[in-house]
Formats: sequence, C-alpha cells, structure tokens
Amino acid sequence: MKCLKVLACILVIVGALNWGLWGFFQFDVVAWLAHGNTTALARFIYAVIGLAGVWSLKCLGKCKCSCSCHDKKSGGSCK
Repeated sequence: MKCLKVLACILVIVGALNWGLWGFFQFDVVAWLAHGNTTALARFIYAVIGLAGVWSLKCLGKCKCSCSCHDKKSGGSCK
C-alpha cells in the first residue's frame, strides 16, 4: 500500500506540474509526449493521473488527522 501511495503522490505532482505549465505557458507535457491530447496514450496518461487524484482524496482525511496530531494545543491526539 505504501508503494501505491507514493506512486499516487508522484502522479498528482506530475499532473499539477502539467497544469502549471499549461497555465503559464500553454504547454501540455502529456500531449507533447503522446503526440496529441486525443491519442489513446494521452487519454490513458490523463486517466491514470486522474485515478491518482481520486486515490489521494482518500488519503486527505488521514493527512489532516496526522497534521493536527502534532499540534501542541490539541494535546497530540487525533479525534
């Protein structure tokens, strides 16, 4: 499971960087690598990155809990 979490995190970062490049420079890395944004390869890459985002949403609650556990005011316990 840890390997899947790390892979999902990497893919979410790749997706975020791709969106950042698109926002600043209108350059889509995935489309560039796959020779177009509607090719089967590009659609597969977009889908895998999307699934990684969904998987990361599942882990969001755990991240929030672990961040609040380190807060000294809360006594260090998750509720």
